[in-house]
Amino acid sequence: MAIVVNMPRLSDTMEEGTVATWLKKVGDKIEEGDILAEIETDKATMEFESFNEGTLLHIGVQEGETTKVDELLAIIGDEGEDISGLLNGGGNASAEAKEETVEAESTEEVPAETAAAPAVSAALPEGVIVVTMPRLSDTMEEGTVATWLKKVGDTVEEGDILAEIETDKATMEFESFQSGTLLEIGLQEGESAKVDALLAIIGPAGTDVSGVASSFSASAASAKEAPKAEAKKEAPKAAPATASAPKKASAPAPTPVTEHGRVFVSPLAKKLAEDKGINLTKVQGSGENGRIVKRDIENYEPAAAAPASSAAVTSFAVAGEEKTEEVKNSSMRKAIAKALGSSKFTAPHFYLNIEVDMDNAMASRKIINAIPDTKVSFNDMVVKACAMALLKHPQVNTTWSDNVTKIHSHIHVGVAVAVDDGLVVPVIKHTNALSLTQIGSSVRDLAGKARNKKIKPDEMSGSTFTVSNLGMFGIQSFTSIINQPNSAILSVGAIVQKPVVKDGQIVVGNTMMLTLACDHRTVDGAVGAQFLQTLKTFIENPVTMIA
Repeated sequence: MAIVVNMPRLSDTMEEGTVATWLKKVGDKIEEGDILAEIETDKATMEFESFNEGTLLHIGVQEGETTKVDELLAIIGDEGEDISGLLNGGGNASAEAKEETVEAESTEEVPAETAAAPAVSAALPEGVIVVTMPRLSDTMEEGTVATWLKKVGDTVEEGDILAEIETDKATMEFESFQSGTLLEIGLQEGESAKVDALLAIIGPAGTDVSGVASSFSASAASAKEAPKAEAKKEAPKAAPATASAPKKASAPAPTPVTEHGRVFVSPLAKKLAEDKGINLTKVQGSGENGRIVKRDIENYEPAAAAPASSAAVTSFAVAGEEKTEEVKNSSMRKAIAKALGSSKFTAPHFYLNIEVDMDNAMASRKIINAIPDTKVSFNDMVVKACAMALLKHPQVNTTWSDNVTKIHSHIHVGVAVAVDDGLVVPVIKHTNALSLTQIGSSVRDLAGKARNKKIKPDEMSGSTFTVSNLGMFGIQSFTSIINQPNSAILSVGAIVQKPVVKDGQIVVGNTMMLTLACDHRTVDGAVGAQFLQTLKTFIENPVTMIA
């Protein structure tokens, strides 16, 4: 039976989308997971993949055309199937077709949730707004509430941070786009739900939204989530009364810890605590509802850490005793495992190593950093050199697909950054056109955003090549797994001082190991080797990057 594919909601504020490029044409075979098209949203241009299998029978929106969310985008079905009935009435028929599809295809979760939305909206009391789980990254399918920064009964202003949500890429702060009172919380801390599932309800104070919550759960969520929503209904209502007391006595009160072991702490305070080695459970928060903020870390007295040693002794196993702790996998950790597993076992990796003389680079960096208000790292120089080398070797700046190899004319270098929950890859767009100082500023800005959960999805998407640097940890050489859909990733080691031969003499030199991981489907050995030779020339002679 033919399936109607509607314009998806690819961002939490998206109301319409524009088809930038169709990657499939009418008559093509579609597999689940195939990229159908690139769609421009209000935030970024994202790839939209198919959740169905079959033949692409109809394209409803041509390249460059724009349509509203949930309007007819395409139809997928059996080859030669008659779809005239679905096309009568154009976009208006899509909603009816979607309802039929949901009944016929129980696995089509996204349309089922979307179809339920109008029914819920129609029953909403005046001024009440349902906030659903946002899509905070282009590949996000579900999110986990890490921390609620508001509680039921709190007044919410537009722009206030409602919660911290774990996606498949990072833990991000989610802000409210509405003003009102937080009437209902649909997901407790540590709980996960699909995109567009009930997250919260905001509206005028005192409004009864129990019917809205239950009807949304019944229609938009799965059957097992419905009783969960009912169970939560009464608990949040008691929260305002019990939460008001600690506010007055916040100074002596212990730091609030959730049932899942999370401490209420701002991202900046958390980073500062990690840098200083401070145990957050020993810090008294002075922020809203006892939340730990920057000043609490800066004013923390180390004396409070004294009992920690005895507690640590009792928490560890006695000699000879076996003990294992289970830690729930975060959404980011699951996504990393899935993406890297897929890359490692689908792309035939091979590795090339080269040693680079860093004497000239070190001298050049010293001169550049002597300029006031200028700071360039060796990593910035490597990123710039990669961009220049990619210009000369476009075969490395590619993406593999079953039918074609995409050779990108633009160069967007991703830089791997370690964060609390795993790894993110901020992307420096049009890297080849940026100066060393511009690259350095962009890397620091994006890395800071990533660590403080401020980075946006479009700032982590679209890379054509990736650089991973572990040199600051003293690692001299390592191999990385390719960050698909890239065709290659460069691993950068530490600069090591050692004896080298120059002009027939043994002298003290500074060298650095580079390892290029290549996807053999797009990059042959000779191509990868030539790329590394060019890269070596640029790094060893930084002036050539300017010339």
